[in-house]
Amino acid sequence: MKKIAIIALAWSVLGLSSVMAESMVVSKVSDDLSKVNLNSKVWQGVKEYYFIAYPQTAIEVIDADVMKLNAENKAKKIMVKALSDGKNIAFLLKWKDASNSVQKGYSSTAFGDGFAVQLPVNLDSLPYIGMGSAGRPVIVHLQKATGITYEPNGNGDVYHQVNSGNQNAYGKDLKAYTEDVAKLGNGNYQRSFISEGFRSLTQIRDGSEDAKMQMHYAKGVWTGIIVRKLKSANLDLTKGVFPVAFAFWDGDKKNRDGAKVLSQWLEVREKGSAAKLAYLDEMTQGDAKHGEQVMLENCASCHQYKEVKNAPSFMAPNLSNIGGYSNASYLVESIINPSAVVVPGYNTQAHPSYPWYTIDDKGVRTSMMPPFDGLDQKSLEDVVAFLKTLKAEVSQ
Repeated sequence: MKKIAIIALAWSVLGLSSVMAESMVVSKVSDDLSKVNLNSKVWQGVKEYYFIAYPQTAIEVIDADVMKLNAENKAKKIMVKALSDGKNIAFLLKWKDASNSVQKGYSSTAFGDGFAVQLPVNLDSLPYIGMGSAGRPVIVHLQKATGITYEPNGNGDVYHQVNSGNQNAYGKDLKAYTEDVAKLGNGNYQRSFISEGFRSLTQIRDGSEDAKMQMHYAKGVWTGIIVRKLKSANLDLTKGVFPVAFAFWDGDKKNRDGAKVLSQWLEVREKGSAAKLAYLDEMTQGDAKHGEQVMLENCASCHQYKEVKNAPSFMAPNLSNIGGYSNASYLVESIINPSAVVVPGYNTQAHPSYPWYTIDDKGVRTSMMPPFDGLDQKSLEDVVAFLKTLKAEVSQ
């Protein structure tokens, strides 16, 4: 068994050097990271790590434009640095994007670039990569590129919530109104959520999981940071090692919700820590060629993946990039206990004959996929080895 590695890749366009490592080691600093920003000198000289974020393909977004714009998506190379001052953890990320897309409050068809950081509440088990899972909640910190928006401030102020085009003001009065909105408005969209599976994403409003996030775009590259406490009401990241996952949205391709690229769970480790996350050990054994044959015999009637399209797209999750953003332990669990994480599926009114799960009177969802717990160990390892090969080509 081999500990998961954050893959180091050459990225000459950014002038970044590659560092191969089996885990992301946090650099310790004496600076107060609660005051750090994108341009702080504390980032200089910090070790760079690289990982790949893959297009999420489990479910097709019900938007023809989105499907067309993202049909040929490739995986993205991401650079990350990690710092800790003993009280806070900070990540700096860089990723390429052809355009600076900003979400405007007056448009329902313009979407902003953005990124998210996901951290598990319980370090003893591995949650689903996208949204947590039942009994395995995650904290999600989200930052999006937005224009200035005005939100209700609790003071009963509804005057400044009216679109300037509908405001009863002209000339100097309209200019003054627009300036007031800009002063009161928020141009830095960031939110913290807790989630325990699909359709459970809930914003945390009490400040217990607040994080500082920033984004800056220049010369085709986004730089983003997140700074948050190592220990809070829901999280305790002081054990020496913890997993983290990252997601990225491209507004120019109308990315939102599940239309994104995301990493698998990555290991963050304090220097010298002996703590382990057994579920991030990757299976190194397995005959992918034999696993492909087992897949054809047992899975192709429901799942699509790469060139295998025997089943309709709404029959079951598409596995075309499953190997990129899923850890081996998650794949094993999905095969032998598919109800551990239940993907929501398509509109049951549109496809009433193809539900992905049933719901009992207590609201518990049970996957329609039968458990393949009867597979022998070799076949299981071979299938996982093949699934790990299912991933998009990496963009240059």
